[in-house]
Amino acid sequence: MKKEELFKKLRDNTTLQYDMPLVNVRGIQYKDTYAQFKAMCRQMGANVAEANKTDDLDQLLRNLYPEARTFASNLPFIHLATKNPDTVEEAAELNGTDVGIVMGQTGVAENGCIWIPQTMKEKAIMFISEYLVIFIDRQDIVDNMHQAYARIKMDPRYNFGSFISGPSKTADIEQALVMGAQAARGVTVVILQ
Repeated sequence: MKKEELFKKLRDNTTLQYDMPLVNVRGIQYKDTYAQFKAMCRQMGANVAEANKTDDLDQLLRNLYPEARTFASNLPFIHLATKNPDTVEEAAELNGTDVGIVMGQTGVAENGCIWIPQTMKEKAIMFISEYLVIFIDRQDIVDNMHQAYARIKMDPRYNFGSFISGPSKTADIEQALVMGAQAARGVTVVILQ
């Protein structure tokens, strides 16, 4: 039986139809959303730092990653980047990046993840860097995924984004935990006040 025939039989034999109920799902709420977000980020394996928007963020990054030589970012307030994912010819040029730096749009206290819309030509920077730094404004931290999905905005040029929480890890290979198998081996979340 073909799919279309099956659907026709279902439609022909449906005698009563009901509208979908309107369900108001609030999701989990926290007394201190900010503290919960930081705790969940750490639980997911990320480092957490706090900074003021007026701080020298380049110096903060140098202090966090003193051994790093190659920084990549397209953020206008980051000046130490030697690679820009908007100006490379192809994603392969980002290979060898020590620290990729991106801006998160929404942080979620429920699970420590951050929505990062693609705002650069080569999204590979989010996955190819050895270490990833995600800046997020404190005011953009919400309690749960319901709230996060309601706030997602895509850049119409790229129409892509990703939730990231902590460094990449897997235990698929001989049941041994491997960090950085598919993406960054370390993540630092910098919360801007």
